[in-house]
Amino acid sequence: MPEHVMTGQVVPESAAPKSRTGRRRAERTPFGWYVAWTWLGAVVLAAVFAPLLPLWDPAVPDYTAVFSGITPQHWLGGDTLGRDTFSRVVYGARASLLVGICAVGLGALVGGFLGMLAGYFGGRTERALALVTDVVLAFPGLVFIIAIVAILGSSLTHLIIGLAILSVPTFIRLARAATLVVAQREFVLAARAYGCSPIRIIAREIAPNVVLPVAAYGFIMIGVFIVVEGSLSFLGLGIPPPTPSWGGMIAGGRQELLNYPHISLFPAAVMFLTVLSINYIGERIRKQFEVKESNL
Repeated sequence: MPEHVMTGQVVPESAAPKSRTGRRRAERTPFGWYVAWTWLGAVVLAAVFAPLLPLWDPAVPDYTAVFSGITPQHWLGGDTLGRDTFSRVVYGARASLLVGICAVGLGALVGGFLGMLAGYFGGRTERALALVTDVVLAFPGLVFIIAIVAILGSSLTHLIIGLAILSVPTFIRLARAATLVVAQREFVLAARAYGCSPIRIIAREIAPNVVLPVAAYGFIMIGVFIVVEGSLSFLGLGIPPPTPSWGGMIAGGRQELLNYPHISLFPAAVMFLTVLSINYIGERIRKQFEVKESNL
């Protein structure tokens, strides 16, 4: 009989022996994790090194390839003007990923900082930021983007700024909730007792613990903004031509969808797989973060 049973001692769950099968199941990484990272890595590398790849110019038409299917010269065929679809998909990834990453990065940076201030100081600071957050969230996002396009004009920079502004309130709420939890931890209370300034406590003690949930959520938001950019470009409110984007390519082939579906199908498939990979990776990161938080 085990010694702890004879003595009546309670053994913590973490100290209890685990079976080899259970340990293997806990450490096993799903196959989809590798597939998602492989696809996402290929898309990112193709977008970054697009000017160095042997591709057709995405803006130059080839009138011999108008509505053409898959050929040795044009791997994904040609569009309504004969432009190479594969080249436009690769260069469209640059625009779509740039919008998603930059908009989320700006929104997370501003919203995370304001959220930590609201969660740490509370009082009037929290009430003022809560009022601003409620006002921005109450304003329809599509109407806000249309207003920016109407006032400033349609461009990649204006689209990034508009989406970043729309994402700030969400990151404020997320960072504030995480700060309220972290602010009650022993190391933060010890820093206060030691006489550290609030800025030092936020920068050294709170921010490193708030970055993880904000980054996990921001990864998922990148996929959301890629879809938003595609939707706006489809409606003519996103990235203006001749700059290729996935949404603009889908819109360019909608009139020939019955006869030449590949013009819209290929960019739509690439966007779908990219967003699916981002969402899968982001969800896995979020679950791992929740498990770590529950074990603290």
